[in-house]
Amino acid sequence: MNTFTLGLVVVTYLLVIGYLGYRGLRGTRNAGDYLLGGRQIHPFVMAMSYGATFISTSAIIGFGGISGMYGMGLIWLTFLNIFVGVLIAFIFFGRITRRMGHRLDAHTFPEFLGNRFQSKSIQVLASLIIFLAMPLYAAVVLIGGARFIESIFQIDFGFALTFFAVVIAAYVIVGGLKGVMYTEALQGSIMFVSMFFLLVVTYVKLGGINAAHEALTGMASLVPEKLAIQGHAGWTAFPKFNSAWWWILTTNIILGVGIGVLAQPQLVVRFMTVKSTRELNRAVLVGAIFIFVSTGFVFTVGALSNVFFYRESGQIALEVAKGNVDLIIPEFISRAMPEWFVYLFMLALLSAGMSTLSSQFHAMGTAIGRDFTGVLFPRFASRTMLITRLGIVVAIIGSVIIGYMLPAGIVARGTAIFFGICAASFLPVYIAAIYWKRATRNAALWSISSGILSSIFALTFLHQKESEPLGICRMLFGRDYLIDSFPWMIIDPIIIALPVSALVLIMVSFFTSQPEQSHLERCFK
Repeated sequence: MNTFTLGLVVVTYLLVIGYLGYRGLRGTRNAGDYLLGGRQIHPFVMAMSYGATFISTSAIIGFGGISGMYGMGLIWLTFLNIFVGVLIAFIFFGRITRRMGHRLDAHTFPEFLGNRFQSKSIQVLASLIIFLAMPLYAAVVLIGGARFIESIFQIDFGFALTFFAVVIAAYVIVGGLKGVMYTEALQGSIMFVSMFFLLVVTYVKLGGINAAHEALTGMASLVPEKLAIQGHAGWTAFPKFNSAWWWILTTNIILGVGIGVLAQPQLVVRFMTVKSTRELNRAVLVGAIFIFVSTGFVFTVGALSNVFFYRESGQIALEVAKGNVDLIIPEFISRAMPEWFVYLFMLALLSAGMSTLSSQFHAMGTAIGRDFTGVLFPRFASRTMLITRLGIVVAIIGSVIIGYMLPAGIVARGTAIFFGICAASFLPVYIAAIYWKRATRNAALWSISSGILSSIFALTFLHQKESEPLGICRMLFGRDYLIDSFPWMIIDPIIIALPVSALVLIMVSFFTSQPEQSHLERCFK
């Protein structure tokens, strides 16, 4: 690979990103512009920004690697991403959120919930959850991008991680949400083209669609014994019902990520950036096509990489990656794709990571700048943009530190954890905010609190993947997890935490006073 050409491509790309960030800066005159892009974002830009924020390196590297390990069962996640993450999100959540957000003059997701329930406590609590929990998600996205940079440039992982974070920080801090969304529209377009070509080139390499899938189906006998015991039935088959992998795929990945997308703060705020429902409707088709191509194609390629690797080296994808699923896609790109495509895919990976991270950092910055400091210390309200920018710097530093500490193969799991936390903490309250007039302020506060606490409890004491390495359960109770009967130790915490949060919301609402009628009329008129 020509290092000079690669460097030139990257520098050109970064210059274009810098220019778009500068455009965002020129169009940012006040806090409304910085936080919501002035509510005048074009529907195409909004749709591409939503999709690019949703689909990160965790989807391409992390979940693409999982499909390389376990197969095409992950395509169900693509279906849920489109059906729930776009159709339901835009039609049943986005329209009402946009209208209500305008009426309540809300600029962030915590402010939306706080204004809807007339509670500064809700706004502050939501901001703390975002600021403290989102760095985990940001860290795994950073890891996904840094792993690819490390592989292509043959540089130290730590340097790649830091470089990646600094580049993103430059245009997020300066340009606000306008700068973020302009760059995300470009990055989403690059991702779309790259994923399309990736699938086409893969099929060409493997002799066509039928030949590729027949070869992959015929490799079922090569499934390692350890994976077969877990329920792996081949790379084109769904896991055996009630097996360990069936529960992991359906609850940890498909349900956790597929449902959790509805309560992602950095995605919800996109609905409030367009000026009318018409613009939101126009964004649905663009968003659905983008999610289909960017996830469905890479999940397919991840599974098909086993055919290529076996023909090339006699090893399946997991063996080539030496057990680290996060290296499956980078290894496949490096070995199977032509050099020109490696350049393009590198830009796609940078785009995927940068688009998601920029929105995450913006969400964390606004959470601490507007929703925490602005509420608790009103005298600093005039300095919202400055404090938000400082919050972004702190969030970036924290995310990089976490990225250094996390173990290998963590990208997909880290994403699922954060999506599950958001679903349990925010989804019942968010649904009630836009659809249930009887939901009360105290109920919303207790629901958010019970959601985050039950998520932490399940991760610490029930879910094997986290409770074992944390060691808190063993230290207190002499065992790695409290319930050792199958499948409770592998079921995702969302199965426990989300119903708890919803039940608390409903019960407390019926035992506390109803909201003011005049306020409800303002919200729902």
